[in-house]
Amino acid sequence: MPREDSAPAVHATHADIVKRLRRAEGHLRKISAMIEEERPCVDVAQQLAAVEAAVRQAKQVFIRDHIDHCLDGVLRDGPEAKAVLAEFKDISRYL
Repeated sequence: MPREDSAPAVHATHADIVKRLRRAEGHLRKISAMIEEERPCVDVAQQLAAVEAAVRQAKQVFIRDHIDHCLDGVLRDGPEAKAVLAEFKDISRYL
């Protein structure tokens, strides 16, 4: 839920998250090729688990960064606390 009165937030971790996601994207392409090449199912499953873990870690870093930089600062300021709390509840469902 972007705030209307400010530009989208970009944090130091965003570049790392994008790098992680691009790496996972490359792995997904490789997994598709593995399936087409009829590689052993155990090998494919192992690679799928690795991609799933990488995406989960990227998500966790992204959400924690949002909590640390976007929500914490606004909560200290006070007047927007209710809106921030609603935003926290909304984003936390993705954890």
